[in-house]
Amino acid sequence: MEPQLLHSVTDSVATVVIHHPAKRNAMTAAMWRALPPLLGTLAADPGVRALVLTGEGGTFCAGADISTLQGSPQEAQGLAVAAEEALAAFPKPTLAAVRGHCVGGGSQLAAACDLRFAEEGSLFGVTPAKLGIVYPASSTRRLAALVGPAATKYLLFSGELIDTERALRTGLVDEVLPEGELGKRVAEFTRILASRSQLTQAAAKEFADGRTDRDDHWAEQARGSGDTAEGVAAFLERRQPRFTWNVPTSG
Repeated sequence: MEPQLLHSVTDSVATVVIHHPAKRNAMTAAMWRALPPLLGTLAADPGVRALVLTGEGGTFCAGADISTLQGSPQEAQGLAVAAEEALAAFPKPTLAAVRGHCVGGGSQLAAACDLRFAEEGSLFGVTPAKLGIVYPASSTRRLAALVGPAATKYLLFSGELIDTERALRTGLVDEVLPEGELGKRVAEFTRILASRSQLTQAAAKEFADGRTDRDDHWAEQARGSGDTAEGVAAFLERRQPRFTWNVPTSG
C-alpha cells in the first residue's frame, strides 16, 4: 500500500492513521498536502465530534520522509507547517494516540493536537538540530506554550529523545498507558468527549489557545444553543444529556 492517510468514523469519533510502515510512518510531501483537506472534510461532518490521530502499527510517526527534503527544504517545511496549523485549527477535540517513536514532524503533529495519550515505552524528540534546520517559529511557540521554554530548549538544542516519564512530567503527554491499554483508553475517553457539549468544548478550545476576540460570539452562541437548558434538565432528571449544538461548517 502506498504511503497515505487512512481515516474512518466510528461512534462520532474520526480516526486518522498515518500509514507508511516501510519508513516508520514518516510523512511524505503528498501526505502533508493531504492532511488539511482531509481535516476540513471531517470538521464539516456534523457526525464527527472528536478526532484521533495515530500511526500504523507500533510507531506514531518518525517525522518527515527525509528524501522529501532533498529538493527544497523550505517547501517541505512549509507543507508540514500548513498541516500542523490545520490540525491545531480543527474545531473539535483532537487527541494523538502515540505508540513507539514520535519524532520530528511526528512531534510537530502531536503537539498540534489538544491532548496526547502515549503507551509506555514511546519516545519523543524534536530533531531539526541534527539536520541544521531552523524549526518553524509557529511550531516552536506552540511547543513552548505546551511544555515551557526550558523543556523546549532542551528538546530543540539537543535533538535527544525523551521517554514517556519525562514527557508526562513536562506536559508533552497527558496520560501514559501500560502496553496494550492505549487503544482501550483512547476509545473510552473519546466516547466521553463525544457525549459532552460541543459548545463548551469549542469555546474552551479557543479560549485555552489564547483567542481573545470571540468572547461576545460565544456568549451569543450560549444564549441560543439550548445546550445549557438541556444539561440542567438532564442533571435534574438524572439522565444523560442530549446536546444538539454543532460546530458551524464555516466561519
